[in-house]
Amino acid sequence: MADSAPIGVFDSGIGGLTVAREIMRQIPNETIIYFGDTARVPYGSKSKQTIITYSRQIIKFLQTKNVKSIVIACNTASAFALETVSKEVSIPIIGVVMPGAKVAAETTKNGNIGIIGTEGTINSGIYNSYLSGINPRVKVYGKACPLFVPLVEEGWLSDPVTVEVARRYMSELKDSDIDTLVLGCTHYPLIRHTIGAVIGNRVTLVNPAYETARTLKEVLECKGLESISPPGEHKFYVSDGAEKFKKFANTILPCEVVETKDVNIESLDDKI
Repeated sequence: MADSAPIGVFDSGIGGLTVAREIMRQIPNETIIYFGDTARVPYGSKSKQTIITYSRQIIKFLQTKNVKSIVIACNTASAFALETVSKEVSIPIIGVVMPGAKVAAETTKNGNIGIIGTEGTINSGIYNSYLSGINPRVKVYGKACPLFVPLVEEGWLSDPVTVEVARRYMSELKDSDIDTLVLGCTHYPLIRHTIGAVIGNRVTLVNPAYETARTLKEVLECKGLESISPPGEHKFYVSDGAEKFKKFANTILPCEVVETKDVNIESLDDKI
């Protein structure tokens, strides 16, 4: 049975657009309803309970759009909230951590895997947990890179400041002899070339956004939820700064974002 209902995708801001982009490329018949929590970005420094609260609010909003599945396109929310919220709804919900961890474990040759992400993602230890479950012999080296998110949000993707920040962050990982590096925040693929140039070409970069779209495709096919019709209009919502978001989205998505709407997610929560 095919299902033309949309896919809900949410992130703390613009980073989840890298996941939306991969969904559009890999599953082109699917329609996306995107929510970026731009008023409350970044998530990485916030508590687990706060992230669970935010995720619940956004999921309730996406359910009003009759989505058939939800992708938590944020590593921090995947780490802190996925286990809890997935038990509270009947539709499939997937995160971005497990797909990236699986590919990293399959990719590494020497067993040394680097993870870069927000403070919340790194401190949660979720990548360590997944990777040790897949292969107990791997060694995981985590590095929080909190400045990357605001630099990406500012649009400084290849700015000298971003290059210098990357050099400082990557120096520690270079000393760990990693051969695989997981971009453990959906913002980071937007500065993939900068990170790759700094860390060196002997290190393979793993983009969880790409792997998450592959996993979503498998889930939809397994449950008979894939769409066989051309997609409808993709819709975009944010909690603040709709025009700024729209301009940025149009620089990276394969479709034109005609409109982005502001939603007061906290006040809406009481009405849903």
